Amino acid sequence: MTAIVTGGGSGIGLAVAERLRAGGQTVVVWDVKGGDIDCDISDSDSVTAAIGRTVGSHGVPDRLVACAGIGASGLLLDQEPVDWQRVINTNLTGTWLTMRAAAQAMIDQGSGGSIVAVSSISGTLADRDMGAYCVSKAGIDMLVRVAAQEWGGHGIRVNAVGPGVTRTPMLASPEQLPGWVDGLTERTPLGRLGEADDIAEAIVAVLELSWVTGQTVFADGGLALHSPIDSYGQVQRVIARRAR
Repeated sequence: MTAIVTGGGSGIGLAVAERLRAGGQTVVVWDVKGGDIDCDISDSDSVTAAIGRTVGSHGVPDRLVACAGIGASGLLLDQEPVDWQRVINTNLTGTWLTMRAAAQAMIDQGSGGSIVAVSSISGTLADRDMGAYCVSKAGIDMLVRVAAQEWGGHGIRVNAVGPGVTRTPMLASPEQLPGWVDGLTERTPLGRLGEADDIAEAIVAVLELSWVTGQTVFADGGLALHSPIDSYGQVQRVIARRAR
């Protein structure tokens, strides 16, 4: 099997590439730096060149993991259009361009395959100061549903995996915001932040689910289960403060 992993030079993409290689798959990493093939996924010509080089060197891919993406912050009233567009172009349009290129190669070959795009719980939950990012990830969730409908007849499964807060280079240094990591840990049923390999484990598993398509699977330790109302949690916090 041959797998393309975009954004495989670091973070979740790197962890996915390592797991796939350990499982005996040939992995071709597309990245703007540090990959097997240099590729800017937001540029259609760059994606076309990358799929051409991949097919020429390794044959048609059976698997695609679309990990490449960027983080962003900015309030809706303050963000400049150019910054908004940069996030959408990379996270959403770039994911579409990558998926389209791989799917076309699979369809031309008549071989089918499996695609997993990296979404986020932020595609479902609304985070202030992260509007462009949230919208881009929500778009990925719908993109995989439409793609699953359109490409299922060709034997191509299309799904997404939505991480929660995960320790990757994109997260930078979360401990610099006092109390934030402790609060996340408290709200996460499994009691810690995610690691890149946690997400990679889920992605590799979803890649091989033969009767699953058009779905977004959260790999977040249960973080998205948390209700902001959380009256029980507030009672427990009051009790804990009084006991100090």
